[in-house]
Amino acid sequence: MLTFSSTQIWRTARILNKSRLKSSALSMAGRSISRGASPGSMCDAETIFALSSGHGRCGVAVVRVSGPASSTALRSMAGLTSAMPPPRRALLRTITDPHSTEVLDRGLILWFPGPQSFTGEDSAEFHIHGGPAVTSAVLQALGSLAGLRPAEAGEFTRRAFHAGKLDLTEVEGLGDLIHAETEAQRRQALRQMSGELGGLYHDWGSRLKRCLAHIEAFIDFSEDELIEDGVISQVDGWVSALQGEVEGHLKDERRGERLRSGVQVVIAGATNAGKSSLLNALCRRPAAIVSPVAGTTRDVVETALDIGGFPVLLSDTAGLRDSPDPVEQEGVRRARERVEQADLTLVVMDSTLLLPDLQQAPALLQGYIHSVLPPREEPDPVRCVVVLNKADLLPEHRRGQLERALAGAALPPWCLASCRSAAGLQALLEELQAALKALCGDPLAAGPPSLTQARHRAHLTQCVAALQQYQHLRDRDLALAADSVRLALSSLGRITGRVGADEILDIVFRDFCIGK
Repeated sequence: MLTFSSTQIWRTARILNKSRLKSSALSMAGRSISRGASPGSMCDAETIFALSSGHGRCGVAVVRVSGPASSTALRSMAGLTSAMPPPRRALLRTITDPHSTEVLDRGLILWFPGPQSFTGEDSAEFHIHGGPAVTSAVLQALGSLAGLRPAEAGEFTRRAFHAGKLDLTEVEGLGDLIHAETEAQRRQALRQMSGELGGLYHDWGSRLKRCLAHIEAFIDFSEDELIEDGVISQVDGWVSALQGEVEGHLKDERRGERLRSGVQVVIAGATNAGKSSLLNALCRRPAAIVSPVAGTTRDVVETALDIGGFPVLLSDTAGLRDSPDPVEQEGVRRARERVEQADLTLVVMDSTLLLPDLQQAPALLQGYIHSVLPPREEPDPVRCVVVLNKADLLPEHRRGQLERALAGAALPPWCLASCRSAAGLQALLEELQAALKALCGDPLAAGPPSLTQARHRAHLTQCVAALQQYQHLRDRDLALAADSVRLALSSLGRITGRVGADEILDIVFRDFCIGK
């Protein structure tokens, strides 16, 4: 524990104030998006309202009000003459027009006094019948009250963020939860909304603040021999460890982003292999035209699916072959382009083509796979599943011979299937689910949650670059090295929306007990 004089305290504050000026990006970001800061474009006196349960006919609709006039709105429309109802307790009331006293509906009201509310402000809710006429009348009545206005898109959540109720990662998690269409997406969004991802970044930010505080103290007081030489070596260890953690977090093969936006699965192969039939079988409807005429599919046919809880955008493509027809050539070009962009490729082959020479079947299949996948790309068991279609045309004994011939070969996952009889499709779905789980990961798996946004990846990449710069500048100019740590801290802060220079001074006083 180190003790310093009041003069040295003043010097520390002065130098840290100078450092704030040098790191203008950090300070500006702290002022503009810091948790708890008031939004510059938002008037604190405004009270907002909106239909929160979505538009359309429904049994119950929820109208939310937030702001200082929420209590006035509740009193005016629910006929409250005495005290406000108990917080967070539903009360059945007649909802009336505040001017004409006409009865609009009979429903539940709830009162959420700030800061114990979603937005951190005084808030109220009207739970009314969900018919369009009822909701429209209630919204019009609220709009007629002084000081109330309709909310803008996302404004309730924006106010919650500025009140410190949510950080930006939690806000994004909430948005992902609202838009989640599959079980895996829901689980990932819930995990992010609960604060796990933000907590990880806050922890890294706290460690960087400590590193920066120690560097600043060393720069300030090392000449007075009040700071031990080992302080910077200790910071070097902290920075190196943190850099390794962030780099490991980035090496997730974009699992969280893929799960959030959907896995691009492309069906590809030669003409008449049964690609369109496979698309129809997987989505259980005639999404694509099926014909015995080769080259029927000319353009990409897409459909969205939920396979085992994972979101999939399944694309059927034109058959791959040389053709003099310019329209078909364009279809083949688009097909190859989609295969290059795909997260997972279903390589479809007519299984009867492997029968003439079973000894050469593995080599023939391997060559076929290479002709479908992008050049020089080795078949990845996670990125490729082979579908040997038209198994219903194989004699039973020949089917067994083919399976034995391929069993020991070094091939991606494969399965015999028939789109006509549906034989083998369940096995194919199981292979697909395994591949999708490998591509997206398990949202409930132990360990740090996955990255879900491209902006997270961009800021974390900047953070790693800044930490690498610290290692490079450490022995040349410690002040410039400190600026690199500030840049890394600023990059982390932009993910959660919380950056501030004042916290660095707090750590200096706490860790070094200056001015005891």
